[in-house]
Amino acid sequence: MLKRLGFLAVAGLVVSLAGCAHSPQQLNVTPNVTAPLSQVARQQPVAVTVKDSRSSPVMGTRGGLYPDSSNLTISPQAVPHMRQQVEQALGKLGFQVVSEGTPNANSLVVSLTDLSYVSPKEGVYVTQADIAAVFAAEARSMNHRYSGRYSASAQHRFGYAPNQATNTRLVTEVMSDALTRIFKDPEIIRILQQ
Repeated sequence: MLKRLGFLAVAGLVVSLAGCAHSPQQLNVTPNVTAPLSQVARQQPVAVTVKDSRSSPVMGTRGGLYPDSSNLTISPQAVPHMRQQVEQALGKLGFQVVSEGTPNANSLVVSLTDLSYVSPKEGVYVTQADIAAVFAAEARSMNHRYSGRYSASAQHRFGYAPNQATNTRLVTEVMSDALTRIFKDPEIIRILQQ
C-alpha cells in the first residue's frame, strides 16, 4: 500500500512538472485584410513585394518553467499568404497587380518588421500574453514615395497555457489588424493611384 502511494505521488509530481514545461510552436498564421474595400482606382498597375524583414524568426516564448525551450515562430507559408492578401486587397481597390519590373508600374512593398509574443517570465503558469505586430509599407509612383508603419497589439489572459491552435488564432488576429491598417491609409492609395 505504501509502495503504491509512493508511486502515485511520484507520478503526480512528474505530470505536474511536465505541465510547467512547454514545447516550441510553429504557428500557421493566416492574416487577412479584414476591412471592406471599395474600388477607387482605375486599373493602375502595381508591382507587389511582401517580405519578412524581422531580425529573428522567434517572436517570443510560451513562458513557463523553461521559457528558453518554448520558442514561438511562424510558418514560412505566412509570407506567401500575406502576399496573396495584399494582392487581393489591391484588386478590390481597383488596381491591377503586375510583376516586378513592369514598365510604368507603381510599387507597394510590405514588410513584416516586428512580431512579438511576451509572456511572464516569472512563475510556472502562463497567465498572460502580450502580442504585437508591425508592418512597414512603402508606396512608390513615378514621382512620389510614401512610407508608413502600421501596428496592432492585444493582451490576453489565460487560466491555462494556450495551445497551438489558440496561439495561432490570437497571433493571426493581431497580424490581420496591422495588415488591414495599410489599406485604411489614404496616402498609400493616393500614391498608387498616380
